[in-house]
Amino acid sequence: MKQDLPRTLTQTDLVLLLVGTVIGSGIFLVPGGVLQQSGGHIGLALMVWLIGGILSLLGALTYGELGAMNPAAGGLYVYMRDAFGRLPAFLYGWTLFFVISSGSVATLAVAFARYAEQLIDLSPLVERLVAVGMIVVVAIVNVLGTRKSANVQNWTTGIKVAAIIVMSLALIAFGDGLGSVRGQAWPDVGAAGLVAGLGTAMIGVLWAYEGWQYVTFAAGETVEPERNFPRAMLIGTSALIAIYLLPNIAYIAALGPDGVVRSDRVASEAVTALMGPTAGNLIAAAILISIFSAANGLTLTAPRVYFAMARDRVFFSRLADIHPRFGTPAFAIVASSAWAVLLAATGTFEQLLTYVVFAGWIFYALGAMSIFAYRRRRPAAKRPFSVPLYPLTPLLFILAAAAIVLNTVIAQPGRALVGIAVVLLGAPAYLFWSSKLNASARTAGGAP
Repeated sequence: MKQDLPRTLTQTDLVLLLVGTVIGSGIFLVPGGVLQQSGGHIGLALMVWLIGGILSLLGALTYGELGAMNPAAGGLYVYMRDAFGRLPAFLYGWTLFFVISSGSVATLAVAFARYAEQLIDLSPLVERLVAVGMIVVVAIVNVLGTRKSANVQNWTTGIKVAAIIVMSLALIAFGDGLGSVRGQAWPDVGAAGLVAGLGTAMIGVLWAYEGWQYVTFAAGETVEPERNFPRAMLIGTSALIAIYLLPNIAYIAALGPDGVVRSDRVASEAVTALMGPTAGNLIAAAILISIFSAANGLTLTAPRVYFAMARDRVFFSRLADIHPRFGTPAFAIVASSAWAVLLAATGTFEQLLTYVVFAGWIFYALGAMSIFAYRRRRPAAKRPFSVPLYPLTPLLFILAAAAIVLNTVIAQPGRALVGIAVVLLGAPAYLFWSSKLNASARTAGGAP
């Protein structure tokens, strides 16, 4: 009988895992770009952040029903497999392993080393070693136990959320930039211009919210998932909206709208402007913790997809092994982390991730569409949680995901084609493993 991963994650663990995985370095960097795309209008920019959060919440509620109904390791992979077959689910797992998750971990590791350089001088070689070292440390923590990695996630998420709140309140208290927003809150245009501004800025905001989907991968290790999983999705995504809105207001209070628009490192520049370089270094330290937390969240969740694929016998069989002492998918963690180390050490992840990350939203839409297949094929199944306002809730999320994909295809068709080609490279691999699986099934069927 197959050994299952032990259920050790509580509702609190899942909430902090979701928040910690989503918040990396984005909220410290991208608000200036969003405000610029909103024409420098504060009200419009904040509305974009709010709507982006609500759209993410719609997706989280949809996945909440799926996870409560089928709390298996692998989450999104499992939903797509059950609804649309093994091939699209495999292509998602394949892309997640070789580019999306591993490339994200490599990106975070390199960003970690670059921020560390703000605190201490590093040579190019040492900077690269720091990046690799961060991945190795995160991998070791996750191999040693899901409970241990969840504890690390809880503490690091708590520290960075507290840092964001304290920073934001201090900037609002000591800054005077909010006094200059009169007349800049909303554009002096009709509804059509307002919608155009929202559409331009929304893409970047939805990227900033991206990552809550990873929590579905850990549904198989959740205690009482029928109750805890959907609640955690609701609480965690709602908390993200508030966490993202607060610093956006604080940056404006510190630098004013024009200062935020001009900044590409808005958090450190805002703190340094009001409190001096020492406080700026403290923010750099908080960003290091934030990046580490996001990398830990990815490493805690994504290997569960490879574990599920291997259990389905469509990926490397060793990835289905559970460590006899630690109860973790240790080989899946080590293998994916080793690939991330290679990407970080060689610097080959940047273009790959840029090309492929938009394709992740194709799979997020498919994951949400799975709910229609589940409802149609299993109408009498027990649903501990039902998504509110079905079918409107999943449909709105699917439309938002489709808008991101369509925007990339129209704005950057070359990048989109390369990204789709990278995803489709998994098809020959699937045919290889599928043929082995079919051959094995025929042999078993013919056995006496």
